[in-house]
Amino acid sequence: MLLTISTTHAPATDLGYLLYKNPSQVQSFELSFGNVHIFYPEANDEKCTVAMLLDVDPVSLVRGKKDGNSDGSLDQYVNDRPYVASSFVSVAIAQVFGSALSGKSKERPELVDKPLPLVATVSVIPCRAGEDYLRNLFEPLGYEVTVEQPELDDKFPEWGNSKYFALTISKVCVLRDLLNHLYVLLPVLDNDKHYYVGEAEVSKLLLHGEGWLSTHPKREDITKKYLKHRYSLVRQITEKLAIEEVNEDADETAKVQAKEEESIERTISLNERRIGTVVSVLKQSNAYRVVDLGCGGGKLLRALLDENEFHQIVGVDVSHRALEIAHERLYLDRLPERKRERIKLMQGSLTYKDARIAGFDAATLIEVIEHLDEPRLSALEKVVFKFAKPKVVIVTTPNVEYNVTFENLPAGKFRHGDHRFEWTRAEFEEWGNRIATTYGYAVRYLPVGDEHPEYGAPTQMGVFRV
Repeated sequence: MLLTISTTHAPATDLGYLLYKNPSQVQSFELSFGNVHIFYPEANDEKCTVAMLLDVDPVSLVRGKKDGNSDGSLDQYVNDRPYVASSFVSVAIAQVFGSALSGKSKERPELVDKPLPLVATVSVIPCRAGEDYLRNLFEPLGYEVTVEQPELDDKFPEWGNSKYFALTISKVCVLRDLLNHLYVLLPVLDNDKHYYVGEAEVSKLLLHGEGWLSTHPKREDITKKYLKHRYSLVRQITEKLAIEEVNEDADETAKVQAKEEESIERTISLNERRIGTVVSVLKQSNAYRVVDLGCGGGKLLRALLDENEFHQIVGVDVSHRALEIAHERLYLDRLPERKRERIKLMQGSLTYKDARIAGFDAATLIEVIEHLDEPRLSALEKVVFKFAKPKVVIVTTPNVEYNVTFENLPAGKFRHGDHRFEWTRAEFEEWGNRIATTYGYAVRYLPVGDEHPEYGAPTQMGVFRV
């Protein structure tokens, strides 16, 4: 199987620096399924072409099977696997062009994010759905697509065309994007993946599909076929992409709703008092490593960064835009090196197990839980209290009973347009007691803000300790 990538960027031989492969040499790499050879059919200042040739050994694949499915039938040895684009290509791209795939170049770092005129050709592609399907995969990504379907044999035209296609795609784009598109989409056309499709493939699809998969018109089909119709995994991807899908309208709506909530609570300076109370509790808890889950624009992170006793501070949010705002508000690019080393921002969903948030002294969920529907709230409970299991968890949420004291809040309306619920004090304590009993925590409840004699404090806080 042959994959070629060409550029006419001047000087074109810069392609070798991006791929970490010298145009003057032929290089070979041994992988589990055979050998991969890298060479340059042409390499000059005007045009440079790199070729990846896969030499797949189907016999070794069959003899090396450990899943008990090797039945000795002839089709295991006589098949098209050595000759067509498949999941093998994705593995080869990741193994051989790994630095370029992740957007790294030691010698030419300025080219990593520079759009280049690129042309990629895959010599033989299996696609039972036909030419239109191939086009519908690549054209929405902005590629000019050329598809050829040769005759089986020009001496016997009655045999018709081959079931295989030759694909050429061209676009001015960064090399990293081209490689990620090929990495994801070629296995979509492969009905017989050579590797086990498990949980790890969900993370790979999210990583390599970041920035384009969520808006692709064939998103659902790509997801199903990439994950080999493992529907439990497909559901995970679908939910994650739906959560992470952020558009300008949604951003504007969130900004308006946040301003409405801020204006409602401004008269009592509730946000400042809420953050001050959280910082105080964290200090009393001797927490040195803190993760703020659902950190939003980073207001709590900024307060924690001002306190030297917090040695490691991590902010996690599902919204890329929120993290960008936090990055700007915290002036991360201008912080002194020692202060900058104490803080990190990470994108992630709070309803999926994430090893990166495990092992902290404390985790905070400040005005977060009320934004979740009940099924997602149940998932968050397990992620935080069962899997991440910090020593201290601080949760704050509005006290709905206090809402009647806000003159500018209509009766029956929540403080924020995205709130799925707002609990009474009794409801919050019922939830907190259940969490503590289920996951082995002790819990105490604190009021945040001035307490009304009848309706209590505007914000309620639960402090959970192992």
